[in-house]
Amino acid sequence: MAEDLIINRNINKEEQYVSLIPQIEALLTGEDDFVANMANVAAALKEQFNWFWVGFYLVKGEELVLGPFQGPVACTRIKKGKGVCGASWLQNEVLIVPDVDQFPGHIACASASRSEIVLPLVKNGAVVGVLDVDSEFLNHFDVTDQINLQKVIDILLK
Repeated sequence: MAEDLIINRNINKEEQYVSLIPQIEALLTGEDDFVANMANVAAALKEQFNWFWVGFYLVKGEELVLGPFQGPVACTRIKKGKGVCGASWLQNEVLIVPDVDQFPGHIACASASRSEIVLPLVKNGAVVGVLDVDSEFLNHFDVTDQINLQKVIDILLK
């Protein structure tokens, strides 16, 4: 498949996901390298939504270790249960944080980040990583993002 995405930001968020998700699926079809696929997913999401930071952390022992991402430099390692990413991993649940400054123990990898959504990557019943998305705007993420980013994760983990 050609690597060019059809990006349209002049439609509502749900319509952007409806347009992007089949393109991500086509982009990943036939490629079984997990790192390459995470890299393309991060790039596609960043390109479509222009979020501040989009990326993956992977479970390595008792830490999350930085994986493919798009955006400014990031924290390299996060302990289990620490920050939004570590909490999502520990709890095995999606966390939507409208104001990161109000999240107990938030790890400020970038001071410009104001809100965040983190979704666990669950394979064979175990969390193998998280998808982390940050915005420079407060209250930027909602259930529409949760539902659709979960669809993206499901494609990635096929």
